[in-house]
Amino acid sequence: MERTGAVLIDIDGVLTVSWEPLPGAVEAMRRLRAADVPLALVTNTTSRTRTRIAERLADHGFPVGPDDILTAPAVTAAHLREHHPEARCLLINTGDVRGDLSGVTLVEEEDTEGAVPDVVVLGGAGGVFTYAALNRAFRLVQQGAALVAMHRNLYWRTADGLDLDTGAFLLGLERAARTEAVITGKPSGAFFAAALAHLGATPGGMLMVGDDIDTDVLAAQRHGITGALVRTGQARHGTGRGIGPVGRVLTPVNCERTLSHHELP
Repeated sequence: MERTGAVLIDIDGVLTVSWEPLPGAVEAMRRLRAADVPLALVTNTTSRTRTRIAERLADHGFPVGPDDILTAPAVTAAHLREHHPEARCLLINTGDVRGDLSGVTLVEEEDTEGAVPDVVVLGGAGGVFTYAALNRAFRLVQQGAALVAMHRNLYWRTADGLDLDTGAFLLGLERAARTEAVITGKPSGAFFAAALAHLGATPGGMLMVGDDIDTDVLAAQRHGITGALVRTGQARHGTGRGIGPVGRVLTPVNCERTLSHHELP
């Protein structure tokens, strides 16, 4: 039995699906709080700010606040501030996450002097991922703009099934423009480093609970973090193959049972 010092928990597909709680998820979070286990909810969700996510979860009884949540947009903002200070950024994203992009200059069109965006930032796919929007991104990258993507998830789970996500479009854009995007959300090292720094924790003794083999479990393993796969989201549609020796596939369909595989303080 291994002792858990801190926990990283994905939201979509682990705690909720289409923002509705999964069975046992609220109870699991309350158990962690009662045990005073340091935790962070880590998500590639790009449709809501940290504040709005916390409000929605709290409405369902989850004992969390904005400071407990680390999102791909928030890590993207940190990346842009460090690597592209004062850059003009074109954001293509379904949902309003501008509240988590503090210090980033967002533009939609070239200015009166003809200056075009310096960075193209792709968030979550949806209705805004039109041919016109993606073709504009393609042309800007061809002209020298940097390409940053909050994640490269191919799909995500909704109450109606799996929907295409950014990665399905990003692959074509990268190939056409002959470039490779910088990924800021999971499974990037920058994202996991931000999560560790957020908790003031080290990889040893940390548990990552997720529903995606590549983005959650294998990514955590690469950074020395134990990965646990739950079959409540995307993993329902896969076999769990490829899990390394420090990961495990958990068959329970709720998060409360997941915690029984690890010793709490």
